[in-house]
Amino acid sequence: MLFHKLKSKLAYFTKGEIALWSISVTLIAVSFFMFDKGNYLTLAASLVGVTSLIFSAKGNPIGQFLIVIFSLLYGIISYTFTYYGEMITYLGMTAPMAVFALISWLRNPYNGNKAEVKVNRLKLNEIIFMILLTIIITFIFYYILAAFHTANLVPSTLSVTTSFLAVYLTFRRSVFFAAAYAANDIVLIIMWVLAAFSDISYLSVVICFIVFLANDIYGFINWSKMQKNQESNSK
Repeated sequence: MLFHKLKSKLAYFTKGEIALWSISVTLIAVSFFMFDKGNYLTLAASLVGVTSLIFSAKGNPIGQFLIVIFSLLYGIISYTFTYYGEMITYLGMTAPMAVFALISWLRNPYNGNKAEVKVNRLKLNEIIFMILLTIIITFIFYYILAAFHTANLVPSTLSVTTSFLAVYLTFRRSVFFAAAYAANDIVLIIMWVLAAFSDISYLSVVICFIVFLANDIYGFINWSKMQKNQESNSK
C-alpha cells in the first residue's frame, strides 16, 4: 500500500525530472563531504533549495514554500562570510516575496489544478515599471551594502538586482522568473568562488549554485512549455 502511494507521488514527476533532482542531490552531498564536512546548515539549505526548484519548475506552490525556508537558511550562511547583501536580500526581500508569491500561486491555479499555477504574461507598462523599480532598488542597495562594508561589493549589488527581478517575476507568475534566477545563480557562483579563495569549504556552496543554475534553466524550459500549452488550450 505504501509502495503504491509512493509510486503515485513519484508519477507526478517525469523520469527526467527525477534524474535531474537525484543528480543534483548527489552532487550537493558529495561536494559537501569533500569540501565542508562541518557546516550542516549549508547542506540543509542546499537540499531544500534544489528541491524547491524542481517543484517551482512544475509551477507547484510547494516550491515557493520551500524557497521561504531556503531563504532563512541562506541568509544565516551569508552572514558568516559578511555577505550582508545576500543576507539582507534573502531575509528582507526573497523570503517575504516568496510568501507573497506562494499566496499568488495558490490563488491562481490553472483550471483548478492546485499543483500547476496559471502562467501570466506581463504587459509593456508593467515591464517598464519593473525595470525602473529594479534600478531604484539597485541604487539604494549599493549604498546600503557599502555602508555595511560588504565583501565583493559590485557582485553583491548585482546579486540584489537579479534577485529582485527574480522574486518580482515569480510573484507575477512570469515564465522569465526562472531566467532571472539563472542570472542570479551566475552572479552567486562568482561570489562564492571568490569566497572559496579565503575558505575552501565554500566550494560546496559554489557547487550548490552550479546545480541551481542547471535546475533554473530547466525551470525556464518547462515554464515555456506550460505557457504554450495553457495558451493553446484556452483558444
